[in-house]
Amino acid sequence: MTGCGSPYTKSFLYHEMEYGCKASGVKRIRVHDIRHSHASLLVEMGFSPLLIAERLGHEKVQTTMDTYSHLYPNKQVEVARQLDGIMP
Repeated sequence: MTGCGSPYTKSFLYHEMEYGCKASGVKRIRVHDIRHSHASLLVEMGFSPLLIAERLGHEKVQTTMDTYSHLYPNKQVEVARQLDGIMP
């Protein structure tokens, strides 16, 4: 996990999440779920698939698109809205 810009190991994150969940009574999620949430947030923020692929360490942008393409249909509505806004 340290290869994608995080200074923390998967083991460290697992331990910290386990501790925090037990202390707060919140259901534990997997470290991978945080990765997916991070990618989903980047899509929602409008970052390009290429940037997201690089951040996640995917060798090919197609891997990112195959995994997260379900998040992009909502973006078509936003594109149409913004294009409508520039038309007289």
